[in-house]
Amino acid sequence: MKKLIFGATLSLLLSTAAHAETVGVSMALFDDNFLTVLRNGMQDYAKTLKGVTLQVEDAQNDVAKQQSQIQNFIAAGVDAIIVNPVDTDATTAMSKLAAEAKIPLIYVNREPVNVDSLPEKQAFVASNEMESGTLETKEVCRLLGGKGTAVIMMGELSNQAARMRTKDVHDVVATDECKGIKIVEEQTANWQRTQGADLMTNWLSSGLEFDAVISNNDEMAIGAIQALKAAGKDMKKVVVAGVDATQDALAAMQAGDLDVTVFQDAAGQGKGALDAALKLVKGEKVEKKVYIPFQLVTPANVKDFVAKN
Repeated sequence: MKKLIFGATLSLLLSTAAHAETVGVSMALFDDNFLTVLRNGMQDYAKTLKGVTLQVEDAQNDVAKQQSQIQNFIAAGVDAIIVNPVDTDATTAMSKLAAEAKIPLIYVNREPVNVDSLPEKQAFVASNEMESGTLETKEVCRLLGGKGTAVIMMGELSNQAARMRTKDVHDVVATDECKGIKIVEEQTANWQRTQGADLMTNWLSSGLEFDAVISNNDEMAIGAIQALKAAGKDMKKVVVAGVDATQDALAAMQAGDLDVTVFQDAAGQGKGALDAALKLVKGEKVEKKVYIPFQLVTPANVKDFVAKN
């Protein structure tokens, strides 16, 4: 009888071990509000899964460091890799490393340059950037009544999301109902709040006038708001828009300073990336592009999104 019990226990242990998975995660930057929510969402979800361990690393916005992390994951024999790319133009080499090692690779949030030619057992999980800047700018256009002047704050130019969101702005402004809006300036503030504040201060100091600030993300929009308020500008006379619907952004909206943002489900992307990685480990099929929908956030529905955060 004891032998039977021991045998059953051993079998159970071996079965559990066989289903244990280690996933290496390389995040572009820990010190970023949105990416922190994404990372926490992934880690919280992993805790609900039996036998799943995450090894999470901070690439500190360094492409070489991120590639080294991927190489280390491969050397350590992880079952899958999730990458939030520092530079979306540098992903081809990362894909090659993982493919040669036959380890599944998931890109999350930032679209890799090789998204349309990803090797087998590789995929991309994010939100469709064609929706983000489009939703944002259409609402700005509505608030301006289809005419006025605007400035664009762009994210890192090496990042596909920054390029796509900026293109979305121009595409919307080119439509019949919004062509009365003129873009008077556009510059990068690298996704950062402090750089957004500095850029806005420089624009104001130069005497630049505008009716709206269309930012690629909330952090830069908040920086712009801080600079506008420091300069004594009436926030009721300037439309400020961002993307991500972070907690700070929602608070700014409730305070009457931020007019538009777009909810990007960071935790949902993290969960989706981990789900996709685990499916590939098990040999299951995964779509090459897995999209988590964007949603427009305005003062009219902001309370719904405060609850989500």
